[in-house]
Amino acid sequence: MTLDLSINSLARRYAARDLTPSQLIESLLATRHDFDAHNIWISDVSDEALRARARHLDGIEPASLPLYGIPFAIKDNIDLAGLPTTAACPAFAYQPASSAPVVQALIDAGAIALGKTNLDQFATGLVGTRSPHGACRNAFDPQYVSGGSSSGSAVAVALGLASFALGTDTAGSGRVPAAFNNLIGYKPTLGLLSMRGVVPACRTLDTVSVFALTAEDAERVRKVAARFDAGDPWSRPQPRATKRGWGSGKFVFGVPRDAQLEFFGNGAYARLFAEAVERLRTLGGEPREIEIGALLETARLLYEGPWVAERYLATESLLSKNPEAMLAVTRGIIQGGSTPRALDAFRATYRLQALKRAAAPLWEACDLLMLPTAGTHYRIAEVEADPVALNSNLGRYTNFVNLMDLAAVAAPAGFTPAGLPFGISLIAPAGSDADLLSLAGRAQRAAVSTLGASRLPLPPAPLAPAAAPEGLVDVMVCGAHMSGLPLNPQLLERGAYCMTATRTTPDYRFYALPGGPPFRPGLVQVRDGGVAIDVEVWRMPLEHFGSFVAGIPAPLGIGKVRLEDGNLVSGFLCEGVAVVGAEDISSLGGWRQYLASSRSGS
Repeated sequence: MTLDLSINSLARRYAARDLTPSQLIESLLATRHDFDAHNIWISDVSDEALRARARHLDGIEPASLPLYGIPFAIKDNIDLAGLPTTAACPAFAYQPASSAPVVQALIDAGAIALGKTNLDQFATGLVGTRSPHGACRNAFDPQYVSGGSSSGSAVAVALGLASFALGTDTAGSGRVPAAFNNLIGYKPTLGLLSMRGVVPACRTLDTVSVFALTAEDAERVRKVAARFDAGDPWSRPQPRATKRGWGSGKFVFGVPRDAQLEFFGNGAYARLFAEAVERLRTLGGEPREIEIGALLETARLLYEGPWVAERYLATESLLSKNPEAMLAVTRGIIQGGSTPRALDAFRATYRLQALKRAAAPLWEACDLLMLPTAGTHYRIAEVEADPVALNSNLGRYTNFVNLMDLAAVAAPAGFTPAGLPFGISLIAPAGSDADLLSLAGRAQRAAVSTLGASRLPLPPAPLAPAAAPEGLVDVMVCGAHMSGLPLNPQLLERGAYCMTATRTTPDYRFYALPGGPPFRPGLVQVRDGGVAIDVEVWRMPLEHFGSFVAGIPAPLGIGKVRLEDGNLVSGFLCEGVAVVGAEDISSLGGWRQYLASSRSGS
């Protein structure tokens, strides 16, 4: 049985004494080499060291450490004491005397470092194919690229080998692999996570990033890892944001004009993006068409301007002494950084400042941007045939973010007909990290139902939404009023928006009521033999609540329903007498599962 490695799921099991770190490590060691063909790892922490770390944690109270017993992977351009740092170039390898501060903070919080992961050499690429250790293969289809440069980190999490992983992000390396592997990819505000002990790509733009199965997991890691580091000249305390709170309320999001959207012939991605816009609307968002010309020009600056000279600076010694040690495609890109003059750097800096000023009105018009994380997804063979141009295409919607000093979260947003993931990016000014992660969690649950590349169900939101502010009321729905189902417009036309997808406590039975269309379920509270049922919580203006309730037909009504985390919310309940003779569908766990089983004829 596949183990659910989401952080909150493991934390619950540890708290219940249903699992120990030693048991978890033995399970992971048993599957460690199941996916070697994907070229995920460069080096491993030894079995003996992992067992010793687990035994140490076995003797500690789980509640005393925020990441107690949580296994994680580390991109091999980030230092971990005891293993070499190679940046996917064996000739460059060195043995660090200590772990990077961001890694040590996680270990001190109880996390278990598993090993170092494959990457595009010197973090130069968005494809995951530029490595002497072999192309890292996509978790869903090994013919496709995993995305890069943090390729192994993403695939390790997607395939259930780690709960989360550290990557780095300069141009999208912490976001594109997340989109291609059905993960959350968190690109923090620059300077929020220490970059000391990390092999730089562009020191002024780099940030450590986080791959996680859920946005809540990424937020849990952020709270541990985000520390000011006086030893890192680029470290800074989290800046104040000018707009707060939209992560769990109403918000305005910018989307590009149709003429500025480019999907490189991928019609499935174009349709999925359009669906994602409508889905974000149901979460309380108001879409606003914006001009992104300044952002696209900024994206081109990253490789057409002098910033590539930073990559040359980081590898100058190797290139001068042993250039053949570097892959040809990587060397060709980085060597271009040896020629820009100082005046080119100033010219580009002036242009970047002008583009920032040109983009400033965007943030007055909307709280955040929603873009495709990537415009398409390529096969490995396609990238190998045209490595530079196709790689460049993948950075269209990501390259500008670090140059503009923005925060971003890539979130799952559905699957193509071929079963490949599609992702969106939520982007906002520096300091908006917590709001972005909160909204990304809601967007993820509205779009997908599984963790990474597994068939494990996405766990419900760990916390119910905060109590509705004055003038608003929360309503639990469990049937035809859920997102995308026939009666959902009754909520939308009243200005309601979806707060979360979650479950009830295991105190209910669920029935398919006779009649229809529209077909409806009945939720009945029981004393014994109950199960947990999937539900959604919507927030509605109080002034429209009365008309909504008045339209509910018997035998349904509104009562208090207890959610999985113990909170009570107003929601749909059914009179017990009405389910006599009705089909009991409790074992399916929810209305969507019932509709799917009905369509399949099972």
